[in-house]
This record gives sequence, C-alpha cells and structure tokens, in this order.
Amino acid sequence: MKQAMITRTLLGTLLAAALAGCASGGSKPAPKAAAPARSTIVRVPSVMAPQGLEGVIGQNASALTRRFGTPRIDLAEGDARKLQFAGASCVLDIFLYPVTAGQEPTAAHVEARLRQGGATADRGACIREVEAR
Repeated sequence: MKQAMITRTLLGTLLAAALAGCASGGSKPAPKAAAPARSTIVRVPSVMAPQGLEGVIGQNASALTRRFGTPRIDLAEGDARKLQFAGASCVLDIFLYPVTAGQEPTAAHVEARLRQGGATADRGACIREVEAR
C-alpha cells in the first residue's frame, strides 16, 4: 500500500513536470546559469605538510596545470575544486580549497593510487610520473 502511494506520488510529480515543459512551448532556450558567487564563509581546510609534495601544496589550479598539463578531471563544488591527473601506472588527485574568504583555492591535499586495482600509491613517485608525461 505504501509503495503504491509513493509510486503514484512520483508519477504525479513527473507528469506535472512534463506538462510544465510542454506549457512553456519549449521554443525559448533555458537561461544561462550565472556563475556561483564565492562564499564569504570559509571552513579552513587541514593542509597537508609539504614534505615530498613541494611545489604542489599551496599552488593554485593554473600553476598545477602548467606543471602537470590538462587535468583528466576538473571538478568544482562550491569553493572547493578537485584536479585529477594520470600517469602510466597511477592517478593523482589534488584537492584545492580557499584558505580565507574570497581567496582562490589552493592545493591542500594530495592522494595517489594505482590505476590497476586502486591501491594507495606513493604520492611523490606518482607526482614525478605524471610530471614526466
């Protein structure tokens, strides 16, 4: 009984959405979403010690792409950003966060894993491998 009620509610919602789309005529393109404003509230990230990660921790996305090339993944969520680079045997994920309100995100955390199997890889070795590509 409960499942049937949920199904009817879901179908009703989908039907209403479809009808709303038809009613709009569909001839106008959807308005372009404005770029999200940077937040004035910052949760200060825990920044990794740069030992073995010199030249990565504290760098912005532009500096990292100059060093490693075009990222395989460039994902933004709010003020945070993830860049992913790949070497022949490893994947390097670099997480960027703003350290103060309104500041450009900089690398605060680095993870490395093997392409085959996903086991943790040596960060420094992966950085050198990605850089050599």
